[in-house]
Amino acid sequence: MTSGDPSSPAHASVRSSPFQWPRDISSAERKTLIAGGLGWMLDAMDVMLYSLVLTYLIRDFSMSKGTAGFLGSLTLIASAFGGFLFGVLADRIGRTRALMASILVYSIASAACGLSHSISQLAVFRFLLGLGMGGEWTTGAALIAETWRAEHRGKALGLMQSAYAIGEAVAAIVVLIVFPHFGWRAVFFVGVLPALLVFWIYSGVPEPELWKNRAKEKKSAVLPKLLKKEVFWNGILATTMNAFSMFGYWGLFIWIPSYLSLPVSSGGRGLSLVAGTTFYLVLAPGKWLGYASFGFFADAFGRRKPYFTYLLIAAFLVPLYGIIRNPVLLLLLGPFVAFFGTGFFSGYAAIVSEIFPGEIRAAAMGLSYNLGRGLSAVAPFAVGAMATRFSFLPAFFLLAGAFLAAAFLALLLPETRGRELT
Repeated sequence: MTSGDPSSPAHASVRSSPFQWPRDISSAERKTLIAGGLGWMLDAMDVMLYSLVLTYLIRDFSMSKGTAGFLGSLTLIASAFGGFLFGVLADRIGRTRALMASILVYSIASAACGLSHSISQLAVFRFLLGLGMGGEWTTGAALIAETWRAEHRGKALGLMQSAYAIGEAVAAIVVLIVFPHFGWRAVFFVGVLPALLVFWIYSGVPEPELWKNRAKEKKSAVLPKLLKKEVFWNGILATTMNAFSMFGYWGLFIWIPSYLSLPVSSGGRGLSLVAGTTFYLVLAPGKWLGYASFGFFADAFGRRKPYFTYLLIAAFLVPLYGIIRNPVLLLLLGPFVAFFGTGFFSGYAAIVSEIFPGEIRAAAMGLSYNLGRGLSAVAPFAVGAMATRFSFLPAFFLLAGAFLAAAFLALLLPETRGRELT
């Protein structure tokens, strides 16, 4: 009897009480959630270290805000390639092996950023980090989706996604502790630590039974299956929705630390590094609650309605955050912007894991998610360019428009709550 069997005792106990499910999860479900969550948390840490020391990179490398934004965009472009490549790898050699490889790539590349002595060197290392970054989400989400039973899949993927907020908070703490004493290079050196997670994954995290069963079958080409009418159309919708939502996300959260710390004359809010990083740290609880709560809403009400609601509210709050000048009001509004401006992410893994067939699931998830992320890569550059020419406020209105477009696209996708994976 598998964990996905609706007649199993675990299912019966889960239905008897909405608070019973944490005690009924299997060892495999627990281990895959920890592996995917920790990998995503440490991925977030490595990615956000760049944003948190960006003001000092701009100074030491004599970069314009446009160039700084371009380096952020480069990482996102690389993630599109990494997501697909590691997705294909995960479909061929297994979810856990591909997950380990992606973690090694992004952690080593993050540490290498601390060795950069030119913008071109930094660009190469940010590109490599992006490859691993795209691969980690793809492999971790596929691992969890195929291991967890249908009625709890949204919660599990939401909890995995919520680890990203913890990783960003860890990055802020690393900067507060390491930067004042050792500078920005040492901050990046800390980014190699996630590589240690690979040893635990290798020794203790099992492959999903779904993948093991498919591994015995004859492999077929990925492209023909992606081009099937229903798969192709749903993939286009999901990818476009994801591109708009991540345009809003990356454009906002890559630039918030600099927006808070840049001088008022440059369109920022003039906070010190410590104050700006502390403000950013305050966003973390809002992000975590947004990610984690979405999974529960998605399992209770479906995938589409919560996705639409979160993005609609985010589209209203983001321009308001750009208008407010009072530091206290910025501090109070920040967690709400973070809650709705990030929480929707938890729905995407559930949606795409349930609309794509099993034999190409990881490759299709990786392509859809990271192609959307690659298309959204223009956002950090666009925000930097608009902030240079005008101010941050027009850029924030642009980001709000992207959130709004993604909200309405979500309504066009099929509802997949409760779907058993094949």
